[in-house]
Amino acid sequence: MTILRVATYNIHKGVQGIGPARRLEIHNLGHAVEQIDADVVCLQEVRKLHRREARHFKRWPDLPQAEFLAPEGYEAVYQTNAFTRYGEHGNALLSRWPVIDHQHEDMSDHRFEQRGLLHVEVNAHGRTVHVIVVHLGLIPASRTRQVAQLKRFIEREVPAQAPLLVAGDFNDWGVQIRRALGAVDLVAFDDGRNATYPARLPVVQLDHIYSRGLKPLGLQIPRGRVWWRMSDHLPLIAEFEI
Repeated sequence: MTILRVATYNIHKGVQGIGPARRLEIHNLGHAVEQIDADVVCLQEVRKLHRREARHFKRWPDLPQAEFLAPEGYEAVYQTNAFTRYGEHGNALLSRWPVIDHQHEDMSDHRFEQRGLLHVEVNAHGRTVHVIVVHLGLIPASRTRQVAQLKRFIEREVPAQAPLLVAGDFNDWGVQIRRALGAVDLVAFDDGRNATYPARLPVVQLDHIYSRGLKPLGLQIPRGRVWWRMSDHLPLIAEFEI
């Protein structure tokens, strides 16, 4: 049996806390990504650069966060979603398998939230697997429009018979998005026990991994103090049979 292990993780820009008490967690997150040991890691809230934080933290990495977090032998793909006063951040994908191609599409629904999707094709065990990393908006109406845009993107850019994964922070714990993605044959685990947010005491599942053309095998969420200190989200890990 050929297994594909996939993770999604909102890393909160590598920093936890607010104000002078904030602490740098990007180095711990690097160890976490290695421990997760996924073939494909989908990341949200990833910084390419941030001039203020780079001045504040003596150990701020010289590399962009996606490259810094990539274990040895992995390829890192990053695309900016948002430009801010001091830098930029977006989605990233780390792949143990060769990256064939990648593209980005703006999903911003209004000027207060800059959002986007990252589409990456990877060669996993000799098969082309399409992976889309998303971070949807905070407003329910925005998410509805973004999911409609996501569906149009899939219909336009992903062959109907190709294995497909859509993973990320959906900012939603209801059933509306699940039903909408089900219309394009995307399904996710749903046993009611996969809460990922807030990391310290998770009560809702904002992070999801949807699949099409792959056989789901299992789902896990690392828990405990070491994990909730690194981000406000817990990572979600799924395994599939190709």
